[in-house]
Amino acid sequence: MTDSLTVPEYQHRTVLLDEAVDALNLAGARADGIYIDGTFGRGGHSRLLLSRLGPQGRLIAFDKDPQAIATASHIDDPRFTIVHDSFATMHDALAARGIPRVDGILLDLGISSPQVDDASRGFSFRNDGPLDMRMDTTRGMSAAEWIATAEQPQLEKVIRDYGEERYAFQIAKAIVARRAVEPISSTRQFAAIVASAVKGWEKGKDPATRTFQAVRIFINKELEDLEAGLIAAYGMLAPGARMSVISFHSLEDRMVKQFLASKAKVEQPDRRLPIRAVDLPQPEMKLIDKIKPSATEVAENPRARSAVLRVAERLGTPA
Repeated sequence: MTDSLTVPEYQHRTVLLDEAVDALNLAGARADGIYIDGTFGRGGHSRLLLSRLGPQGRLIAFDKDPQAIATASHIDDPRFTIVHDSFATMHDALAARGIPRVDGILLDLGISSPQVDDASRGFSFRNDGPLDMRMDTTRGMSAAEWIATAEQPQLEKVIRDYGEERYAFQIAKAIVARRAVEPISSTRQFAAIVASAVKGWEKGKDPATRTFQAVRIFINKELEDLEAGLIAAYGMLAPGARMSVISFHSLEDRMVKQFLASKAKVEQPDRRLPIRAVDLPQPEMKLIDKIKPSATEVAENPRARSAVLRVAERLGTPA
């Protein structure tokens, strides 16, 4: 049995590793700034950031996963701090450390390969394991516990809204029918229930894919954390600081795109009004880039195929 403090060895390839770190522009004096890695994972981005930081630089990383925290504890670098919490809490966490502004923020959203590959975590419909799905296994309700008690309309709403699943009603109905007969406690059991309710399968995609995504997002409050994290990140960026955000599905990317666009555009007053150009509303951020993995990276790591990196820079003086 794996000791609770030991991190299982599962291969993890950090997606858009160089691109996300390069985008933060750690050049010259900026190398001695303060940076945030909002999702430590297995430390790919953090280690590259540390290699680029100057002697006075600082990196504060966040992660909800106890196994990620255990991995981070092996980084022996006085410039590095790990926080066992969601990046949504970054404002309060940094305020407690006397840090009002930072020079760059990197958010790598979604789920890591080790979390998927470890059957005991309950994220995978391919490997049988307990139906858990919590990124932070020290708190909160597991997927099995929620599925056992949620009303059918809530099940349907979560599967439809977070999984963009057109068979949400049929799946929710099947879940309620099965749990009346026996507890739903394993990933393969849950996947089989979903498959029995999905009539039209997408070629090359398991019928349980969307439902597993939906339940995972709901259980971990991923979209709520993303919304709060984007607001907190924007508020903490110093002028000229950049934000790199990697998303892996349309719900995440849509939120990131819309948030950054809202800060990069401003409503202009009627041109007929006598307002000097210097007094016109100014954008608060500048959109820098949108990057997708290269064909080579996707060939080497198929899980990178849906990734999108969006980069924006803070303008002016933070409010």
